[in-house]
Amino acid sequence: MVEISSDQWVQWFSMYFWPLLRVLALISTAPILAERSIPKRVKLGLGVMITYIVAPTLPPAEITPFSGGMLWVAAQQIMIGIALGFTMQFAFAAVRAAGEYIGLAMGLSFATFIDPGSKLNMPVLARLIDMLALLLFLTFNGHLWLISMLVDTFHTLPIGGEPLSSNAFLALTRAASMIFLNGLMLALPILTLLLALNLAMGMLNRMAPQLSVFVIGFPLTLTVGILLMAALMPLIAPYCERLFSEVFNLLADVVGELPTSGVSSP
Repeated sequence: MVEISSDQWVQWFSMYFWPLLRVLALISTAPILAERSIPKRVKLGLGVMITYIVAPTLPPAEITPFSGGMLWVAAQQIMIGIALGFTMQFAFAAVRAAGEYIGLAMGLSFATFIDPGSKLNMPVLARLIDMLALLLFLTFNGHLWLISMLVDTFHTLPIGGEPLSSNAFLALTRAASMIFLNGLMLALPILTLLLALNLAMGMLNRMAPQLSVFVIGFPLTLTVGILLMAALMPLIAPYCERLFSEVFNLLADVVGELPTSGVSSP
């Protein structure tokens, strides 16, 4: 019978537990992986599988077992994983914002439904563009890039290494403006044309008051909006590719800001 000493148990615990915390924190916040429609057992199994592959390649963590420092190390791993996943959500928040802007201009702000993934009330157009962005994210292998970046953080931010700097979280706060800017850039062509259409209908109402703008305005705005959405579809793929690239560059900056010494990500 094989006997396992307590030191061996502590070594295995230190080898697998700390990476698992960082991996699970990413899975709980990253796009697609954090969807509520994915069973928790699947998320846990994916986290265990990634940890099982990555952990043997990492240097041993010098952490005193059952000490107060363990809580701080655990908090560090969770914060690193959340920072990575939360930053990647910026891209999809920008896409959903664009859908909300377009839906509002088309008069479809009332057309909402419960998103089965997030359990939130979301406009139909926002959900449509969000689904397209998710498919493009998988097409561009964004999920693999995200996992690869997570694995790289174990070398740039070793477990039990330097304390985390607040500069990275301040950079995340400043970068939140990209949600509004990128969402507006995607929706701006349609918003501009629909605004011109509304101005034309306003002038028509002045010139011919007997015409009921409220009767013809909504169907006309909706029809033109749908046609403009069809024309916008070919532009969504290159837009999302540029947006994902921008967010991954932001991720690299955030990882580079996390160490207190300011070590940059390779």
